[in-house]
Amino acid sequence: MKSSTLYAIAVIAGIAALFFFMTAGTAKEECRVCMDFRGRHNCATAAGPTEAAATETARQTACGPITSGMDETIACGNVAPASVQCRTR
Repeated sequence: MKSSTLYAIAVIAGIAALFFFMTAGTAKEECRVCMDFRGRHNCATAAGPTEAAATETARQTACGPITSGMDETIACGNVAPASVQCRTR
């Protein structure tokens, strides 16, 4: 195998490792949030450095598939979650 190919593979592996460390390495909490909005229901899981950050990200992710348009997305985000379950990673 050519040395340039090996260098390219090493660089790509390094970037992937850095990306993983920067995203997953700081996530200390993982939360699963279920949302009920206008008769629709969806759950999502997210991780974050704090419970509040993980809960908010999971809430936004859960609202996405059950809303249509910006107005509904904002309204769903203002509704209290049907359930929240968090754990330390």
